[in-house]
Amino acid sequence: MIIVARIQRLYWLLLLSCLTPIALGADYLGNSACAGCHVQQQDDWLNSHHDLAMQTVSEQTVLGDFNDARFQYGETITRFFRRDTEFWVETDNAAGELEAFKVAYVFGVYPLQQLLLPLSGGRLQALSIAWDSRPTAQGGQRWYHIYADQAPITADDPLHWTGPYHNWNTRCAECHSTNVRKNYSADTRRFDTRYDQIDVGCEACHGPGSQHVERAQLGDLEGIAHGGFAMSLAGRGTWRWTEGEAIAQRQSALENNAQIDNCGRCHARRSTLGDYHYGADLLDTHRLATLRSPLYWPDGQINDEVYVYGSFIQSKMHQADVVCTNCHNPHSNTLLAKGNGLCAQCHQPAVYDQKQHHRHSPASPGAQCVECHMPSQVYMGVDARRDHSMRIPRPDLSLTTGSPNACTQCHQDQSASWALDALKKWGIHFTDQRNHPARAFHSAQRGDVRALTSLKAIIDNNDATAILRASAIEHYGQFSPPDLSRTAAMILTSEDALLRASAVRSTSALAPQQRYLLLRTLIDDPILGVRMAVAEALAGTPRGALRGKDIAPLDALLAEYETVQSAHLDMPSVQLQLANVWISQGKTSQAESALKEALRINPQFVAARLNLSDLFRQTDREEQARALLVKGIKLTPEVGALQHSLGLLEIRAGNIDSALVHLEAAASEEAGESRHRYVYAIALHDTGKLEQALTVLERLNTDLPGNPEVLYALIGYAKALGDGAKAGRYSAQLQAIVQTAGLR
Repeated sequence: MIIVARIQRLYWLLLLSCLTPIALGADYLGNSACAGCHVQQQDDWLNSHHDLAMQTVSEQTVLGDFNDARFQYGETITRFFRRDTEFWVETDNAAGELEAFKVAYVFGVYPLQQLLLPLSGGRLQALSIAWDSRPTAQGGQRWYHIYADQAPITADDPLHWTGPYHNWNTRCAECHSTNVRKNYSADTRRFDTRYDQIDVGCEACHGPGSQHVERAQLGDLEGIAHGGFAMSLAGRGTWRWTEGEAIAQRQSALENNAQIDNCGRCHARRSTLGDYHYGADLLDTHRLATLRSPLYWPDGQINDEVYVYGSFIQSKMHQADVVCTNCHNPHSNTLLAKGNGLCAQCHQPAVYDQKQHHRHSPASPGAQCVECHMPSQVYMGVDARRDHSMRIPRPDLSLTTGSPNACTQCHQDQSASWALDALKKWGIHFTDQRNHPARAFHSAQRGDVRALTSLKAIIDNNDATAILRASAIEHYGQFSPPDLSRTAAMILTSEDALLRASAVRSTSALAPQQRYLLLRTLIDDPILGVRMAVAEALAGTPRGALRGKDIAPLDALLAEYETVQSAHLDMPSVQLQLANVWISQGKTSQAESALKEALRINPQFVAARLNLSDLFRQTDREEQARALLVKGIKLTPEVGALQHSLGLLEIRAGNIDSALVHLEAAASEEAGESRHRYVYAIALHDTGKLEQALTVLERLNTDLPGNPEVLYALIGYAKALGDGAKAGRYSAQLQAIVQTAGLR
């Protein structure tokens, strides 16, 4: 199947290079070059959210109150005022001191508008005090802080507006302007960011248009999809109802995911790899987040700010070949119909827009399809975005996994039990409560080995969505089951790049040589996102285990990895990724520099601090490791991982009393995972506190059942205390979970 994927990639590259603007040498011309022929599209686009994604400052574009308006957040009073035709903000700077900044650009338009303020090094920063542009009746027309629901963000926090996570160059520019070149210099730590059009213009979605325009001028447009392939409305397809069916079906299969991948470039939780390739698989230029906590709930509903793509590709709509333009006008960003009329395009109103279906008064919100099947989540304080997984409300899963459900999101004074009882009274009974994927993901996240059987069933289900299967294989790998190599091998040949990339990541627990033998055929995978995962997985492969002819391809892959990452050294996560690769290669000095740079950018980046501390320890710099962890605990005292690491360091140093203090602190902070509590119990046992150790493990086993490691320790500790009956009970528990997990 991987061979088929390579052939398909070559086919599309050849075809698209002939028929679309992605051919070599194409230039960006701007919207004016498109408007003459595409009048309606240009009219639709004007004043759309894409058009107004980023604007220069003027009387017309600035929506907020700059009439010496004041807003207090924490101890800081921010002032918005005018100097002639200029707009200014006086607020706290990176040192926590008041400073006046001239507004350079406005960002977005509705339901909020942010301000971009210039800082040194070519940086533009998005102020975290935004203008609520909703009508006054909806609570708008006011300044507000996007983190109002948190403790006040101070200047030393990376979430402060001057910090890395409000940097326009890195975090925002790609999706708010056209043909953005970030141009970050790691040597000078400066940006020289450029774009061809300030907003999201035609070519942001369709690609550079010069060759298309040249052909149009020559009258040579036969066979070319007007406006480019990626967002061609032809992708909507023709839909018809067959006799006796209440849901329309597409008359011809969707040939590729080019349209939704093109939208997913910005409307997805992803990280950027390199130059965007119009029409390519999304994973050829981006890494896509899978269904993991805290981004998604166990059932796949949106939790953190994940945008749309990841939820939509879970949906039955996606499986039925629905694309973005079946519901959205891509140029105006408006829906194609109002209210339930949008869904009625394919779902017959006589069946679905009826009280016997939705069980609510026709005039009530509950009668609206989206309220039950696409509940919204509010981000940035005022921005309600709908979950595009389009699922059936499942209060039963709320009870077992904690996932929300549309019933109680609307009926906020009621419980999930109430909602489930109401469904039962309506005659609705769920038959998959025990084997629903949400149960498997929830259990896997809690370290319950009994999830293995369900995870394996999801992985093997070719009818399940790719993102569900990809998420399942990643969870599966964390347990390192005996058949991991065989299970991963089956997925590594998939035609779907997301599945291949996740299967690669699932193999991290395998021995390096075994991992190389499994992944070596993907060293030249046609999709960059897969190759990046392979590079990270194989970086530590011992050169002595390779044949002579195998060394050059692997070295080329690792060189490509470094080249891609070098364009994003402004991101602490990339510095960490590079450091991990270099550590596995024994390049400790390079890794150390990268980890230090990650912490310079974000001092609260816990993973980088832990890895640098471990690097110090491995290179006999124990005091530096200790100092690094102590500083981290002062910055983020709520993070148990730092206490845990410091506790282990003190154990190695023989400082047992100090070690127990830190390990206990780590255990007390842990929720939903077991490692810190388990290690604390082991430390108690090893220091002669056997009864305390048993108590900690018993609580852990109650909170997070299904962990063989915990049960093995409980059996041993109970026997050591002479409690054979208790040891027998835990032995029975262990036998039961091992059998359920299929480990025997």
